[in-house]
Amino acid sequence: MSRDPSGALAEYRRRRDFSRTREPKGGRAAAGRDGAPSFVVQIHDATAMHFDFRLEVDGVLKSWAVPKGPSADPHDKRLAMPTEDHPLEYRGFEGVIAPGEYGAGTVIVWDEGTYRNLTADRAGREVPFAEALERGHASFRLDGRKLHGGYSLTRIRGGGEREAWLLVKHADGRARAGGTTDPRRARSAHSGHTLRQVAAGSAPGSSS
Repeated sequence: MSRDPSGALAEYRRRRDFSRTREPKGGRAAAGRDGAPSFVVQIHDATAMHFDFRLEVDGVLKSWAVPKGPSADPHDKRLAMPTEDHPLEYRGFEGVIAPGEYGAGTVIVWDEGTYRNLTADRAGREVPFAEALERGHASFRLDGRKLHGGYSLTRIRGGGEREAWLLVKHADGRARAGGTTDPRRARSAHSGHTLRQVAAGSAPGSSS
């Protein structure tokens, strides 16, 4: 999972002026810890505050905007709207996207770690993760700093820009009540700073 699938990143690159944003353009990047695929959850204070949930799949970060953020409560069914694939280097991006640029606003890394594919067919055989997503249902186990245990992504509506998924926690030993942290009070897994602190300390377009 270390190749640079340029075709998959075409839409990501088309939307950005890399002379004005410090977001990574995309290239080769190492896999997650111990070779396991990585995940990252970023909080993005853009036009509408949301969480970006990203899973490393076939050399890119498959991405969903989750308005209310991932929850550790299996009763919470979180709407997840797919966005363009992002480069693997984006999992470390934190800073301010300049006004006027696509996605302008402050970004922090709220959680990061690795994941393991749990998707299986009726015979108990593992289904490749990319294939599971193509079919519209994928189960996985997160090993992050804040998120742990099983989760599922399920497509509930297809159709291009209208496509929608649900992100739901499994009822396992890592489940708990309480929903998701307040994004404005949440702290970066990298710097320990809040969105406001990162915005105050970063020049537009920085990646501190």
